[in-house]
Amino acid sequence: MLQVMMLLTITAAGLKAQDVEITVTGIRSEKGQIAVGVFVDDESFQSEKALLEYQFPKKGLSGGVMTFSISLKPGIYGLSLLDDEDSDRQMKYGMLGIPREGFGFSGYYHTGFTKPGFDAFSFTVEANQAKKITVRMRYIGR
Repeated sequence: MLQVMMLLTITAAGLKAQDVEITVTGIRSEKGQIAVGVFVDDESFQSEKALLEYQFPKKGLSGGVMTFSISLKPGIYGLSLLDDEDSDRQMKYGMLGIPREGFGFSGYYHTGFTKPGFDAFSFTVEANQAKKITVRMRYIGR
């Protein structure tokens, strides 16, 4: 019994949240905020049901680049970012469904016109290791 309790304590201690530093590049304007959705699998991403959501005002934006951090427990995640220029937390679409605001994914630059699969932009957060992610924003329409 004592061994089981010790194992549970060690396991729980290993699940402390780790810092994930996110550097966003290619931001086109200082208006609005960067919205971040944290996803755990393809199903949650395709259904747009994020585990966590964050909004970061574009303070500290320099040369189209900004950096911020979030904390995540060890596991597999994917980040979807929106350059929410009007701060309404929703992507704006133009004719033919073309996005009018920028978007990006963790460690993956999306060049297609349909949603990528989760595996294309997923990453692993490991216990006791800080993680750095770069997201390059993409703009299609205006």
